[in-house]
Formats: sequence, C-alpha cells, structure tokens
Amino acid sequence: MLTEASFYILPSVIAFTVGFAVFRKVAVLDAFVEGAENGIKTLYSILPTLIGITVAINMLRSSGFIGFLTSALSPVLERVGIKAELLPLALLSPLSGSGSLSVYGEVLSEYGADSTVGRIASVMTGSTETTFFAVSVYFGSVGIKNTGCTLYAGLFADFTAFVLSGLFVKMLM
Repeated sequence: MLTEASFYILPSVIAFTVGFAVFRKVAVLDAFVEGAENGIKTLYSILPTLIGITVAINMLRSSGFIGFLTSALSPVLERVGIKAELLPLALLSPLSGSGSLSVYGEVLSEYGADSTVGRIASVMTGSTETTFFAVSVYFGSVGIKNTGCTLYAGLFADFTAFVLSGLFVKMLM
C-alpha cells in the first residue's frame, strides 16, 4: 500500500504547486525559468569550492595519508576507548558525505552491522555533518567569505559526535 501511495506523491505535489500558483495568478513558467537561472548562478559560484573539496578528498585517500594518520593515532585512540578502525570515517565525515558513506559501507561489510564497530559507525554517521561542504556551499552561495566561528563550532560538534557515539554505544550494549 505504501509503494502505491508513494507512486502518486510526487505528481500530486507538483500538481498542487502548479495549481496553487495558477490560483494565485503567478506566471508559472516565468517563475520556473527565473528559479532555474538563480540555481545555475548559485552552482557557478560554488562549483570551484566543490571541485576543490572533491579533489582534496580523493588525494587524501589515494595518497594513503588517511591510513598513515590512522596508524599513527591508533595508540592514543585506543587509550581513550575509540576504535582505530573508525578514524577514517571520523576524518572524512566533515569533508565529504559520499567519501564517509563509502568508508561506512566498508566498515559494515568488514565488521558487520551488529558488531560494536558497526554500531558505533552507524551512530557516528547519523550524528555528524559534512561541515566543510555545508559551510562552503551555504556561505559561498551568498558570497560570505568570513565564516566566523561557524567552522570551528561545526568541527567541535563533529568531534563531540565522534567521541560520544563510541561512549553511548558501549553504554547501551
């Protein structure tokens, strides 16, 4: 029943939006074209940042730097009680959603979803934000260069989620 209902949801939303616009005497095609133009302008303004982030992430992964950092920090992480296997996920989560999801998938396929590492990775993935991406897209789309403390607050929130996800999963198991 849900599958049948979901088949009609998108066409219904579109029909309602167009009907409401016609009722309010809005030029639907002109509004659509203007929105598309604004979208292209926004894409054009943030595209260099998106390309830079994508290239940097691929360079970090391909160069082996993330593996090196994981092996270097694993003794410190183990003392705090954080699994070293999750460090690549914690490092990529603030940078890239697709990169962190691929690491998350690797963690689940290697350790299983019901393992401690898998559960911590699941909580971590749901609790963190792609901070650099969000700041660059949202601030870049409106032309703000000085982000103030936004980046630091976002990274602190990601770090807190990284640490607390391990603690909460261990507490609940």
